[in-house]
Amino acid sequence: MKIGVLALQGDFDAHRRRLEELGAEVVLVKKPEQLDAIDGLIIPGGESGTFLKLLGEEGFDKLRQFVHLKPTFGTCAGAILLASEVENPQQKGLGAINIRIRRNAYGRQIDSSIREGRLGSSPLEMVFIRAPKIEHVGEGVEILATEGTDSVAVRQGRAMAATFHPELSDDTRVHKAFLDLVADALVEHRRGVFPGRPSLSEELTRDRCRDGG
Repeated sequence: MKIGVLALQGDFDAHRRRLEELGAEVVLVKKPEQLDAIDGLIIPGGESGTFLKLLGEEGFDKLRQFVHLKPTFGTCAGAILLASEVENPQQKGLGAINIRIRRNAYGRQIDSSIREGRLGSSPLEMVFIRAPKIEHVGEGVEILATEGTDSVAVRQGRAMAATFHPELSDDTRVHKAFLDLVADALVEHRRGVFPGRPSLSEELTRDRCRDGG
């Protein structure tokens, strides 16, 4: 399994370390053609407008094609890019997840915080840094994690997004969930079928029970 991390700016190296810790082969993606050689992609935190400028039109079009075909996980700025609608201010996105998201909804860098949310039914430490907020969850989107009344991690098809930074906490479950999504997609591709499967939140609850948590 080969996982790419978009390495144009932001905290891509923390994702690389976490993925390698979990046994994945990691490619730091800096050119559009590298997307052809990976099984899944993480778009890290950073500044979403800067990502758009660095990608350029060719890179953006290539990335948009990728996220609609292969598993992709966006955190913070990456979540903004994956959304179908962006506010504060408006900007174009990849449209992979049917959500409306608001940039910098929790304030400035000084307002960053560590909070306890819920991943499925289990507690999870969440690091928020100039985080966006999911204002609306549309049809077909599964809510994976919450913090208070806010949805902070979601999935639609093969795309996942989180408004917090799972790579900055010690808990590996969010990245494991993404690697499971990639593994499932590889199996489906090889078999040419889409086998029935439980929701990701159900799988996370099941795995915690199996591990004695």
